[in-house]
Amino acid sequence: MPTYKALFVTQDAPASIQHFAADAFPSGEVLIRIAYSSLNYKDGLAVTGKPGVIRKYPMVPGIDLAGTVEESASPEFKPGDEVVVTGCGTSETMWGGYAQMCRLNAEYIVPLPKGLTLKQAMGVGTAGFTAMQCIMALEQHGLKPGGPQSNKDVVVTGAAGGVGSVAVAILARLGYKVVASSGRPELTDYLKSLGAAEILDRSVLSAPSKRPMESERWGGAVDTVGGDTLAGVIRTLAASCSVAACGLAGGGQLNTTVYPFILRGVNLLGINSVNVPNARRRAIWNRIVQDLPLALLDSMIEVHPLEQFSELGEAILAGRTRGRVVIDVNL
Repeated sequence: MPTYKALFVTQDAPASIQHFAADAFPSGEVLIRIAYSSLNYKDGLAVTGKPGVIRKYPMVPGIDLAGTVEESASPEFKPGDEVVVTGCGTSETMWGGYAQMCRLNAEYIVPLPKGLTLKQAMGVGTAGFTAMQCIMALEQHGLKPGGPQSNKDVVVTGAAGGVGSVAVAILARLGYKVVASSGRPELTDYLKSLGAAEILDRSVLSAPSKRPMESERWGGAVDTVGGDTLAGVIRTLAASCSVAACGLAGGGQLNTTVYPFILRGVNLLGINSVNVPNARRRAIWNRIVQDLPLALLDSMIEVHPLEQFSELGEAILAGRTRGRVVIDVNL
């Protein structure tokens, strides 16, 4: 019986690459032969042994995967179908994408959107999926080209990371003037190539302030950082505008006041990319294909083998990755 490699984590031992027969993978309606996975902040936590992600051991990490259906007990999918899975409990309570095989129920699986390759789908991954969720949430709360606050800039924090890079590219494609907040000046040219009109040093937003509100600047915001940066965004949002918050690389505490909410009517929109119904997942993927320029997506992607999991995990936690890291599980 053939065996398949997987990155395996137990509660008592660090992550290591091991080999399993296909029948050793947990049960699920669909067996997927994986081509690619990706690297997200949660993956960095999982593979380096940090708490907060894995909730059930033993575990195969990797919250994303793209591949081809090998077997299916679901009428939704048949052998040969190319499919995508993004964070839906994978790497938390279900075995994930850092393996050559995976079994999952059909409710978590989305057909590969037309126009994307499997590698490009993982270039999007949970990061790009979350970026599109943020933008759609902002639209649902009034953000639109030519809208009441269209003379205001849209800011993206943590702009050089995975979520930030995709958000910058999509917002620029939609016609907004995008300001990319980043602490990595060496990536200025990269961010401008994605469509950023201006680069803002991250210290501007994260600097402490004694004022509960400051000059209205932002017509919308995608925040991947949290902490003092998110507080700075809230203080500078224009009236009736929104920030979509999806990350906490800068800390989980939020030191702010109620004044921007009750005097300017701003909105803080929380984004959860895990508990998303399948129909909604497909709608988000359709928007990604429509609004993310694929040439820019390709420019964000770096491909690495699974064997580099440890150094990649440390790099993303330290903020040293750029754009999207795709993991080729077969290298």
